[in-house]
Amino acid sequence: MKIRHIRWWIVGFLLLISILNYVDRQMFSILAPTIQTDLGMSDAEYGRIVSYFLAAYTVSYLVSGRIMDAVGARVGLAFSLGLWSAASALTGLMRGIGGVGWCRACLGLFEAGGYTASPKVVSEWFPDKERGTAISIYAIGASVGATIAPIIIIALASQYGWRGTFLITGGFGLLLVLPWLVLFRPLNRHPWVSETERGHILDGQRASPAGKPMTEGQRWRAILTSPQIWGLMGARMLTDPVWYFLQFWMPKYLHSERGLSQNQLTSLWLIFLAADIGFVGGGFLSDALVRRGRLPANARRWVMGGAALVVPLFIGWVPHLAAIEFVFAFSMVVALAHAAWLTCNAALVMDLVSKPLFATAFGFVSAGSALGGIIMNSAVSWAVTHTSYTHCFLFMVLLHPIGMFLILRFARGTQPSL
Repeated sequence: MKIRHIRWWIVGFLLLISILNYVDRQMFSILAPTIQTDLGMSDAEYGRIVSYFLAAYTVSYLVSGRIMDAVGARVGLAFSLGLWSAASALTGLMRGIGGVGWCRACLGLFEAGGYTASPKVVSEWFPDKERGTAISIYAIGASVGATIAPIIIIALASQYGWRGTFLITGGFGLLLVLPWLVLFRPLNRHPWVSETERGHILDGQRASPAGKPMTEGQRWRAILTSPQIWGLMGARMLTDPVWYFLQFWMPKYLHSERGLSQNQLTSLWLIFLAADIGFVGGGFLSDALVRRGRLPANARRWVMGGAALVVPLFIGWVPHLAAIEFVFAFSMVVALAHAAWLTCNAALVMDLVSKPLFATAFGFVSAGSALGGIIMNSAVSWAVTHTSYTHCFLFMVLLHPIGMFLILRFARGTQPSL
């Protein structure tokens, strides 16, 4: 049996997994008012638990990418999905703050596998001119998950309580493991892919540098001595705090500073809907530039440059806007531009790193994202306690321009060099 365009079915399943990933991730911040009241959790303790998640997430990126290169995306993603879903479900059984913290740390430890496996799948299953679009499809799961999370989570919590909500969503993730194992195989061994589609994929991929198999030390030495990898990692570390702020602190900002109730936080879907457009638009626009003759890596940089101009123009105004409608509108523009930036950053890693090293390199670059999230969380927690949210928004004005400088200065080239 052959399935037409099976590569798009596979990336569609990655989209579903990504949506679940972000629903699981967002539950803690959306239900924070209820959880904090039930467990007697202070804002400082809330911030520490978010930091536990991000610290584990950082470590996981460094390790999970290498695991994906070693065991493959099929087995690696199945284990990652199963373990993070179990950690999410167990959160609902915890009776104390410490237990919740451990479960959120485990969630971070296993969630990163989804984001090192997915780009590896795309690098193996898509020609160069389709990679931006493929990445945007599964990447949109982040914002789709964040978009629908407030609606689904609050609806479930009103019916089953916050504990039941964690159990239900975690259980759903466990049910997805078997369908993934059935659907996905490596390209050269998949029984459902036609020879026409296989040829289309392989003919559209530029050759990676040939060479002897690397030892573990040589693999890491190649990554750690690459200016391109450090530039990409630094850019993620600087700019992803904007995305983490929208996820983890924007609900609290709207609740504590703008007076929105927990039920009114369902309006957050508007911000993440804008991010949906950015994820799709960034990938589509960069692929369109490739089809018009630009080299893939240069096409990604053009889109990232535009996003790096847009974010600073809007984010600094948010705390000074009196009308809540304008707060949402400006935040939506920021989310859209950052999502386009993030899609093209992931595609740029794919353009500059060969397949055998890809997941390891992508995990290392993405560890910069999580590290930036840890720094952001600590800084915002301190600022909220000692000053105000205003300083946080003003500081974020600087991040994307500096990140773009790192891309242009260090992440050069148009061909895989590792």
